Amino acid sequence: MWAVRRASIHLRNRGLSLGTARIWCGKSEIARWCLENYNAGITKPQEQLCDGLLSSTRFNKSKSSCSKSQREVRTFSSQAGASNSGQEDDDLEDGFSELGKPSYVAQEATSGDESESESEDDLISRSELSEEEDVAEDVQNELEVLGTETDVEEKKSPKTISAMTKAILDAPTSSVSTVMDKWVEEGNEVTQNEVSLTTFQLRIRRLFIKALQLSEWVESTKRLEFNEVNYASRLDLIAKVRGISKAEEYLKQIPKSFRGEIVYRTLLANYVSCTNVKKSEELFNKIKELEFPMTCFTCNQMLILYKRVDKKKVADVLLLMEKENIKPTIFTYQILVDVKGQSNDIIGMEQIVETLKAEGLEPNTRIQSSLARYYAIGGLKDKAEAILKEIEGDDIKIRRWVCHLLLPIYASLGREDEVERIWKVCEPYPQSKQCMAAIEAWGQLKRIENAEAAFDKLLERVKKPNSSHFAALMKVYANNNMLTKGKDLVKRMVESGCRVGPLTWDAVVKLYVGAGEVEKAESILEKAIKQKTGRPLFSSYLTIMEKYSRRGDIHSTEKIFLMMRQAGYTGRLRQYQSLLQAYINAKAPAYGFSDRMKADNIFPNKTLANQLARADAFRKSALKELLE
Repeated sequence: MWAVRRASIHLRNRGLSLGTARIWCGKSEIARWCLENYNAGITKPQEQLCDGLLSSTRFNKSKSSCSKSQREVRTFSSQAGASNSGQEDDDLEDGFSELGKPSYVAQEATSGDESESESEDDLISRSELSEEEDVAEDVQNELEVLGTETDVEEKKSPKTISAMTKAILDAPTSSVSTVMDKWVEEGNEVTQNEVSLTTFQLRIRRLFIKALQLSEWVESTKRLEFNEVNYASRLDLIAKVRGISKAEEYLKQIPKSFRGEIVYRTLLANYVSCTNVKKSEELFNKIKELEFPMTCFTCNQMLILYKRVDKKKVADVLLLMEKENIKPTIFTYQILVDVKGQSNDIIGMEQIVETLKAEGLEPNTRIQSSLARYYAIGGLKDKAEAILKEIEGDDIKIRRWVCHLLLPIYASLGREDEVERIWKVCEPYPQSKQCMAAIEAWGQLKRIENAEAAFDKLLERVKKPNSSHFAALMKVYANNNMLTKGKDLVKRMVESGCRVGPLTWDAVVKLYVGAGEVEKAESILEKAIKQKTGRPLFSSYLTIMEKYSRRGDIHSTEKIFLMMRQAGYTGRLRQYQSLLQAYINAKAPAYGFSDRMKADNIFPNKTLANQLARADAFRKSALKELLE
C-alpha cells in the first residue's frame, strides 16, 4: 500500500462543513492530504467536486457537470462582443506590423511533400503551446505515451540513430515516401523494430510530420501488419500535425479489435495537452466503462489536467488509484510535488519527497529542480542552494547537461556569480537549451547585454532558429519594458523566415502591456487569432485581461473573457478572479456571477469568496431600483 503521509493535519481546528466532512469519510490519507489545503475557503459542499467521478470503483456513467460545452457563449452584462472603440484589426502601424505579414505561415501537412522544409525543431509540438508552464510534462508524455517506462528508459538516449532515421534526416527536402522507396530498392529490410525506433527518434526531434508520413508509407505499402501500438502512434501523430478533430475521425477508422486501452489513452493524452476538460473527463469515463485496465499513465493524465485547472480533484484521482491498486510512478510524484509547490505548501511538498523515498525511489533531477525552484519562490534560499549543489554534483563540467536547470534558479536567487560561473562552463560549446536558459537567467538579473550575447551564441549554434528561440529574448525585453528593442527583434525574426507562433505572440503581447499600451496588445492578440498559426497561450489573454481589470474596465475585461472561452480556455479560477475584480474596481454589481461560475463547475476558494462578498456590496436594493 502506498499511502502518502499527511502533511500538516489540523482537521480538528478547521470548521469543515457537514458536506465536506462526508466526502472525507472513508478516504485514504493521500486523498485527505490533498483535499486539506483546497477545502479552506470553499463555500459549497464538496460532494459536487467529484460529480460522480468516484462514487464507486467504476465511474458513474452520468455526464459530469463539467461536460457542458466549453465553447458555450453567454450574454454578459457588458455586451462584451461589441467592437472596442472602433479599433481596426490591422491597426499595427509601428514596428510590429511585420507580424501581420510573416514570410510564410506554417500549414498543416496533409500528404506527400507538404511542409517538409522544417528544421528539426521548427514544428513546435501543439502540446508545448497549449499551456505556458507545462512543456516538461508534455515531453515526458511524448516518451511514455506508447510504451512502458522500461521501454522509455531503453530508448531515451540511444547512442546512435538508426540507419532508417539517418536516411530520412539526410534527405530533409524529400518526402519520407521517396526516401523509403529508395531504402527498399537498395535492399534494406523494413522491420517492426526498425520502424518503431525510427518513429521514436523522429518524435524526440519534434519531426512529427515525417513520423506521420513514415506511418502512412508503412501502411500503404503493407510492409508491416499494423498492431494496436502502430494505430495509437498514428492517432497521436495525426492529433499533433492535423488536430484533435482529425484524430477523432481516424479513431473511427481503426478496426474495433485494435481499439484498446493504448489507443484510448493516447487520445486522452492529446485531450489533456490541449486542456480540454470536457473531452478528457468523458474519455476517462469511457475507458472505465469499456473495462480496460486502468494504468498509471492514464491516471497521470488526469492529475496533469487537474493540476492545471482544478487542484481539488487531484485527491479524487489519487483515491481511484488506491482503489484500483495502481502504484504511482516517479512522474506521479513529480506532479504531486508541483501541485504542492504551486500552492506554496512547502511542508506538503517535502512530505511527498519523503514518501517517494520510503517507496524505495530517489528524486530525479527534474524533481530536484522543482524543489529548488519552489524553495526559491518561497524565500528559502539556503534550502534552494543546497538542492542546486546536489544537482550540480562534484564536477559541473562532467554534469554539463544540468546547466540549463541551474541557471534560471540561481538567477531567481540573485546569485549573479553562480550564473556567471555556470555559463562559463557552457559558453564555449553550448547546447541550444543552455543558451535559452542563460538568456532567461541574465534577463532576470537585468543584465540585458549578457542576455543578448547568449542569444547571439544561440544563433551560432542553431542552423535555423525557431519562434521559441526568439521568444526567449523577446520575453527579456518584455519584462524590462524595452519596446524598441522588441520591435527590432521582430524584424530580425521575420527576415530570418521564422514562423511567428504563440510563443512569440505571447512575448509581444506582454511587451506592449508592460509599455502601458494594452489596447495595442489586444489588437495584436486579435491578429494572432486570425492568422491561425496556433492557439494563443492562456497567459496572453490573461495578461491583457488583468490589465483591463485593474482599470475597472468591465466591458474590455468581459470581451477578453469571451475570447478565452472561444479559444477553449474555460473553467479556471484565475479568469473569474480577474473578471470579478474588474467589477469591484469599477464599483459595479456583478449580477448572476455565482450562476456563471456554477455553470463552469467552478467553486470559489477563499480569495474568490471574499471578492464575491465585496461585489455584493454594490448591489442595489429592490426598493432603490424601483425608485430609480
